[in-house]
Amino acid sequence: MMKDAIDYVLLGLTAILVFLGTVVLATVSAPFSLEKTGSASYFLIHQIMWGLIPGIILGVLAFKIPLEFIRKNSLNLLIINLILLGCVFLPKIGVKMEGASRWISLGGIHFQPSELLKLSFIFYLSAWLSGLSSFFSSERKSKLKWKNYRFSVNEDLYQTLVPFLIITGVIGLLLAIQPDVSTLGVIVLTAGLMYFAAGTPISHSFLIVLAGIGFVLFLIKTAPYRINRILVFLKPETEPLGIGYQIKQALIAVGSGGILGVGLGMSRQKFGFLPQSIGDSIFAIFCEETGFIGALILISLFIGFAWQGFKIAKLSQDSFSRFVALGITCWITIQGFINISSMIGILPLTGIPLPFISYGGSHLITELIGVGILLNISQRRY
Repeated sequence: MMKDAIDYVLLGLTAILVFLGTVVLATVSAPFSLEKTGSASYFLIHQIMWGLIPGIILGVLAFKIPLEFIRKNSLNLLIINLILLGCVFLPKIGVKMEGASRWISLGGIHFQPSELLKLSFIFYLSAWLSGLSSFFSSERKSKLKWKNYRFSVNEDLYQTLVPFLIITGVIGLLLAIQPDVSTLGVIVLTAGLMYFAAGTPISHSFLIVLAGIGFVLFLIKTAPYRINRILVFLKPETEPLGIGYQIKQALIAVGSGGILGVGLGMSRQKFGFLPQSIGDSIFAIFCEETGFIGALILISLFIGFAWQGFKIAKLSQDSFSRFVALGITCWITIQGFINISSMIGILPLTGIPLPFISYGGSHLITELIGVGILLNISQRRY
């Protein structure tokens, strides 16, 4: 193995995204922070101290850690993460906010295990799928005789698709009862793309889609309120002061920005009009302050991030590293574009943060660890 220079383009894109996130949070959070805490900089300082700094430190460690160590311990990491995911329901450890049990508190530090699950599940799937690469190789398929075709299909199903659906279903149930369906959606989309990229039969992907649709219908039946987001998406004018309020205010913010924006710090929607202005809705405020040009730059940065991430995956000759790079890239870019799309009315409201930009230490730490792993992979050529 020889080592090349790390991908400085990816590093630069990430640094710009984090810088933009810090600047936007500084301007957006000031009124809300002053109202809630009496200090205009509380949420900014909290994000830096409990998100950015730990994220950079852990990202550097992820850059240094041997990838083989991650591969060998991928199952252990997933099991530990699933245990933490279950701890959100325990008294004195789990923390319930706004009707959702998504956080745990250890030593006074709040953390969202579902964010880390995005990464640990990618590690586990990558280790598992790297073993399937030869299973679905064209050479193996060419050796199969027609009389063995039925056996081969059953073998493929029971050794690949069924285990995939079982582990994904277990994770889905744990996230659904929190509830954190938006995170579940990102995880399932990422996992599905990784499974498809492993060279599995296209019929498996259709079955996964059908299973996903069935699970969504089950979630809607067990909690009918979830259909409201879809109704608002189809008819944005529905209850403009009720369930349609957030998307209406988000569209007002986006439209108010025009071409060049109203200027940094000059947003009106952040003064209590737009819910979750420092979290899920921060892209709408960013558009209001920087306009179409600012939004175009931010979207271009995510496209560049995706390009570099896929490039790293393509150049890696080790299957585990290739799947990890693919998974991390898909996770961050899918989440980014889902958040952006929901703020401009292309998709229903999701409730997931904009990577590197939204307020929240758990997601920022996990994303920076993911970038550290990507840079780790980029410096290795086999």
